[in-house]
Amino acid sequence: MIEKSAVLRALSEVEDPDLKKDLVTLGMIEELSIDGNKVSFRLVLTTPACPMKDMLVSACKTAILYMVDKSAEISIDVTSRVVQNTRPEGILPNVKHVIAVASGKGGVGKSTVSATLALALTHLGAKVGLLDADIYGPSIPTLFGVQQAPEMITIEGKTKMVPVESHGLKLLSIGFMTAPGQAVVWRGPMISSAFKQFIHDVEWGELDYLIVDLPPGTGDVQITLSQQAPLTGVVVVTTPQEMALTDARRAIDMFQLESIAKPILGVVENMSYFTPDDAPDKRYELFGKGGGQKLCTEYNLNFLGELPFKPEIGSSSDTGKWDFNQIHMTPYLNMAMEVARRVSILNQPKAENG
Repeated sequence: MIEKSAVLRALSEVEDPDLKKDLVTLGMIEELSIDGNKVSFRLVLTTPACPMKDMLVSACKTAILYMVDKSAEISIDVTSRVVQNTRPEGILPNVKHVIAVASGKGGVGKSTVSATLALALTHLGAKVGLLDADIYGPSIPTLFGVQQAPEMITIEGKTKMVPVESHGLKLLSIGFMTAPGQAVVWRGPMISSAFKQFIHDVEWGELDYLIVDLPPGTGDVQITLSQQAPLTGVVVVTTPQEMALTDARRAIDMFQLESIAKPILGVVENMSYFTPDDAPDKRYELFGKGGGQKLCTEYNLNFLGELPFKPEIGSSSDTGKWDFNQIHMTPYLNMAMEVARRVSILNQPKAENG
């Protein structure tokens, strides 16, 4: 007869490689039941985008077979529970994590990285929203092939916007409220006011992650975001060349200012290389090599991945049609898993108290 206590002892030898504690201590084992030699339980991960899922399942089975009973029949139901980041009461109460995507300059593919990060997290099973905070140059309508105004509803006497849904995502952009190609000619205070509305007057519902596509630079929206939103962390986007790195440094320096002080989850290097379809063994580094890694070394940051220069991505960006089952999307899925991993590590104390 297999004893529950023996199974728990075995599982207490399995450590989450990121959180550096065993699964039992972390509260990741639930609903353990024994029926003869049949062992079943639920493994609760800290994110549906966990890159260690298969490894942890295998380690649990091995521990039970080796330490408890080699004839055990093991059934593991893998699920996830994203732990909410701490925040001021009443601000985005149902959004567990707000992740800003920033760059020091335009033209590095920040909006495409924001969109693919949100799409990849959704593909991996998370509930995700995407806020286009680039007021002057909104890209989300084009990236998703959507051009419709958000619905307005009244909740407890207050009018709120309802995000537009597409590709399993909840989307909001100033571009949904203007004619295609219409310029937004606003001064700084108007920009800040609009962004505050996007934070306080939108019914986002239950979300694991809200991705905020920031405008390039270090201006009003970035400062307002830091002051108004419960920001979990920042993803910095660069391309390999020195000019992009110089501007990325400005973005990093801003979020590290004492008056702002927001965690930087890491750096994504976009347009890292080009590999022709007819020569998959070749790699052409069109804009230089190793810039993102260099930035991470300089600031002691995490490297979140290299994203290739692929014509398919350009086509998807123009048409709003995305398919994450295609092989060329693998680097974007890997990037999303690494971002989710860094969020889980950052929230380890909350996970322990879980």
